[in-house]
Amino acid sequence: MGPTSLVDRLAAHRTLGGAPREQLEWLATRGELRRFEPGDVVTPHQGPVLGVFVILAGRVSIRVDRGTGSRRVMEWNAGDVTGLLPYSRLTSPPGDVKAEEPTEMFLLPREHLTDMIRECQDVTAIMVHVMLDRARQFTSSDLHDEKMLSLGKLAAGLAHELNNPASAAARSAEALTGALAFADAASRALGAAGLSPAQLETIERLRAADGSGRADARPPLERADREDDFSEWLAQHGLDDRQAEAFAESAMTLPALAELADALDGPELDAAVRYLAADHVARKLTDEIRTAVQRIHSLVGAVKRFSYMDQAPDLGPVTLGDGLGDTLIMLRAKARLKSVTLSLEVEPGLPPVMGFGGELNQVWTNLIDNALDAAPSGGHVSVAVGRTGNRVVVRVVDDGPGIPAGVKERIFDPFFTTKPVGEGTGLGLDIVRRLVRRHKGEIDVESRPGRTQFRVSLPISDAAGER
Repeated sequence: MGPTSLVDRLAAHRTLGGAPREQLEWLATRGELRRFEPGDVVTPHQGPVLGVFVILAGRVSIRVDRGTGSRRVMEWNAGDVTGLLPYSRLTSPPGDVKAEEPTEMFLLPREHLTDMIRECQDVTAIMVHVMLDRARQFTSSDLHDEKMLSLGKLAAGLAHELNNPASAAARSAEALTGALAFADAASRALGAAGLSPAQLETIERLRAADGSGRADARPPLERADREDDFSEWLAQHGLDDRQAEAFAESAMTLPALAELADALDGPELDAAVRYLAADHVARKLTDEIRTAVQRIHSLVGAVKRFSYMDQAPDLGPVTLGDGLGDTLIMLRAKARLKSVTLSLEVEPGLPPVMGFGGELNQVWTNLIDNALDAAPSGGHVSVAVGRTGNRVVVRVVDDGPGIPAGVKERIFDPFFTTKPVGEGTGLGLDIVRRLVRRHKGEIDVESRPGRTQFRVSLPISDAAGER
């Protein structure tokens, strides 16, 4: 195809067609047509990018594996421009760029790019706008992918956190059915015994004393000794010693049972003992259910606060201590799995910062999750937030091996990761830096063997400063 017909095709191009014809002619005399079949690699992941690609027909896409399988993150069709654009620092794409169908493209080799910027100002302006749009699209795609991966990690930890109280509530609820039936039978037997008001008052006083002290926790050895003592007392009085376990866990004492034995005897004493034991078991199971449900409620509340589920994603004052606390709740299961101690220190009276709470929580999630990965088994990750001048500073410190000097300069680069394939996207710290900068903040890192600190500094909200 000669230059004239190529110019006509460039003039009909959706993106470049508005440029002066003489500039399109300049391009046509310095570029070439390239054809690709489906599956052909236009630009490999390792690069280099050959130059500017003007898609005349067909479709190409870029696929990236960020730990969840290969996924198409960008696509270009006939009428689009891609490749190495003016003023771009692109050296290689984040994944292979492949043709999705029979494709025809015009290639302007990279060695002509500097001359094009000088000679074809209209074409250059068009391509700069294309590059800005591409950067915004990549940023949006990267942030979405990283959020989804973080959400997957948090969901796994949260499922573990919720499973424990949910299982405890289910077990206690099932046991409570039998305990209530036993308590009902004991209550009926007690009612049929025809006890005097004084005897009933003694039973009720012992029941109330147990209720006020039933939360008293004892070491297992002490509890075992108490169970032996109660079992022996019950046997001496000809009573069923299976009640001993319930009394050992309660606030009941042997002198209290002796007082009961002074007031009652025979079948009446047996009915009273069974009633008190059954009442304790029912109360204990009810308390276990209440505690488990409160824990679930607390976790759900932390998730709602962490994700700002009930709030519009608007700019507003953000209390960093609350967000950091909720983030630690989300990641505590991972810390326990690695036997890593996770601590938070919040300076009292800390003023808020102006920002997007959900985005800042994404920052804390990435930094603390990375610190947990770096910390050794039995290690420690500390998070501290305090005021320094007119800024609020968050420090995340781990006692891991540190960041090698050759790696430290690259940790904020997009797609750079030291984790094995499938375990890291290389996007976390890049996105952290973007989000911190969006909030007019700064982030830096200090690292040596045994101590790595990420420090995020954010300006205090103007409204807080006025107060």
